[in-house]
Amino acid sequence: MTEKISIFADVQNIYYTTRQSFGRHFNYQALWDELTQGREVVRAVAYAIDRGDAAQMNFQRILKEIGFEVRLKPYIQRRDGSAKGDWDVGITIDLVDAAAASDIVVLLSGDGDFDLALERARKDGAKSWVYGAEALTAQSLINAADTFVPIDERLLLGKK
Repeated sequence: MTEKISIFADVQNIYYTTRQSFGRHFNYQALWDELTQGREVVRAVAYAIDRGDAAQMNFQRILKEIGFEVRLKPYIQRRDGSAKGDWDVGITIDLVDAAAASDIVVLLSGDGDFDLALERARKDGAKSWVYGAEALTAQSLINAADTFVPIDERLLLGKK
């Protein structure tokens, strides 16, 4: 029987953590190839912030071509200079909903706010895997996952 997998990518988190940890961009195609070989994809969603610039729109097109559904929230600049663009609730709801139909749920993030969502997915019978930049992934998230996969060379674009 073919394993069923759902993939949820916290794009902003992975962008900043791989840039800080490695000075490089994440390779979503390499992740897709690694996760989907011999598995049926139930759902694959990349959650991003929409700033409307051409480079970002091209990146979103690439994600769609790989196989991801791209969900966007507007980039909000507050009066105090801070910015908002948080997908935590949306990712949590989608991940928990997909767990019942998936053998494996994969979260691409280092954000510890998702630890309870992974525990819930396990109660629904799905294994949970987390991919993250090891030095910047919350220990609570690593502990909540059945499998933690640290991002390394095979999942990065370009050379050091």
